Amino acid sequence: MKFETKLVKGKIIKRYKRFLADIELDSGELITAHTANTGSMKTCWEPGWKVLCSFHDNPKRKLKYSLELTHNGKSWILVNTSLPNKIGHEAIEKGLIKELTGYDLIKPEAKIGKSRIDLLLTKENGEKCYVEIKNVTLKGDGELALFPDGVTERGQKHLRELMEIKASGDRACMLYIVNRGDVSSFSPADSIDPIYAELLKEAESKGVEILVYQTKISPSEVIINKSLPYKL
Repeated sequence: MKFETKLVKGKIIKRYKRFLADIELDSGELITAHTANTGSMKTCWEPGWKVLCSFHDNPKRKLKYSLELTHNGKSWILVNTSLPNKIGHEAIEKGLIKELTGYDLIKPEAKIGKSRIDLLLTKENGEKCYVEIKNVTLKGDGELALFPDGVTERGQKHLRELMEIKASGDRACMLYIVNRGDVSSFSPADSIDPIYAELLKEAESKGVEILVYQTKISPSEVIINKSLPYKL
């Protein structure tokens, strides 16, 4: 996934009210950027960290800048949580996720009952695979990536839905996209959301597939790079 425009350099001063971040651009200009991230962003920013923002010259937008990437001195971190679904979709189309190749149609936001799953993959013979995507940016001890970074009732609901899909006879996959380069394995954050961690173990035991893929991030693009091991 390539960024639509050249990103603007700066450093973060603070993040507040969930969707706002004050940033000093390299030009010296002080701006407030929109932050498309409903999570805690724990381990994803500290005052003074280098950041990259996109600029949007749209008269309908109150804030012209959006925070896209932060850098902790070792790795870029994708903090715009509106992008992982696009990254996953493109990666599947290009055959970068080996477990999800061979499908003829990809439908985003597939409706199941009163809810939606991120992607529905379908083969010509009617075989279906439902894929839920999660953005992973929380770093634990050592090189361990964790999810979630806060209690997520919505995430719990998604795991229950995937178990129901699997029980109905269709394929169900939980795809974690790790959007930072300074980690090498994945686990659920049981100290933050123990219910989610237990549901993930239950989901795997009932046949829901767990896929963990790490991206390679640069100021121009984010691409799926490799799979990572996980431990539940």
